[in-house]
Amino acid sequence: MIRAGLIGLGKMGLSHYAVLGAHPRVAVAAVCDSATYITSGLRKYTGVKTYKDWRAMLKSEQLDCVLVATPTVTHFDVASYALESGMHVFVEKPLCLSAGESKTLADLASAKRRVNQVGYHNRFIGTFRETARLVRSGALGEIYHINGSAFGQVVIRAKSGSTWRSSKSEGGGCLHDYAAHVIDLMNFIAGPPEQVLAAHLRAVFSDDVEDALYATLRYSGNASGQLEANWSDETHRKMTTTITVMGTMGKIVADRQECRVYLRRGAEFDQYPAGWTIRYITDLQEPVAFYLRGEEYSAQIDAFVNAIEAGATTNENSFASAYETDRVIDMVTQAGQGRG
Repeated sequence: MIRAGLIGLGKMGLSHYAVLGAHPRVAVAAVCDSATYITSGLRKYTGVKTYKDWRAMLKSEQLDCVLVATPTVTHFDVASYALESGMHVFVEKPLCLSAGESKTLADLASAKRRVNQVGYHNRFIGTFRETARLVRSGALGEIYHINGSAFGQVVIRAKSGSTWRSSKSEGGGCLHDYAAHVIDLMNFIAGPPEQVLAAHLRAVFSDDVEDALYATLRYSGNASGQLEANWSDETHRKMTTTITVMGTMGKIVADRQECRVYLRRGAEFDQYPAGWTIRYITDLQEPVAFYLRGEEYSAQIDAFVNAIEAGATTNENSFASAYETDRVIDMVTQAGQGRG
């Protein structure tokens, strides 16, 4: 059994706890959170060991791995400490608040030969995986444009109170907390862009962070890209992410529910004839043993566990790929400040 520790018991932390608790090859040895009412409840009803200080937990427990689901501003210190202590590390997205810190963590994980992963769960959704497969196989010909968008209603009114998500210095804002998913998906499918040509970051209801952003990207081969995200759009009941890829031989429009593929006559590929083909998530998604919120949440933990057992350090969503996402976030930020 892999002995796992979990730091942070907010929404994602509790989701990870449930998935880990159902995993047949993982034992949750200890959890850590500053909120006593959460840790006391878990200790009472599950018997798991609880801590308020993550350093104390990592020092005291003999852990094989740790999952970090704390605000982004804490990720560098926690992950570097865990890696130096010889643990495999899974960190919620984004990896860090700067590409420089992310690169340091990626290099440290490589030097320590520890499995490292970041929680960009969209890479484990069947429709997006199929999109990446088709693009990489050349089914669309030469890619000349990619568009990524995410809309939802997270901040739809001015608030008197605040959390870390409303504080830029702690990793809050639509760019880090929302658009990061889209950027990582675009990187996954088309590779990272070379340059952010322009960006506009706009507060709608927030004081310290942006609620919407729009950016123009340039890729190798003179391909272009558009990024847009808005978490103050109440026309969407929940987060809706869409990726559109344009190539010389066709087009793909993908979201969580379906992958719509258009191929020109003469460009038939695999099981895709010329014209439009729609494939649904029910056909494309690999099954998982435990379902919570979506197969992708269990699939990413399965990938992390499998990599630990195999001794592989080049698994999906590594710190190295998350560094590329943070590098694009930095470029969007700089372009939005007129320094692109």
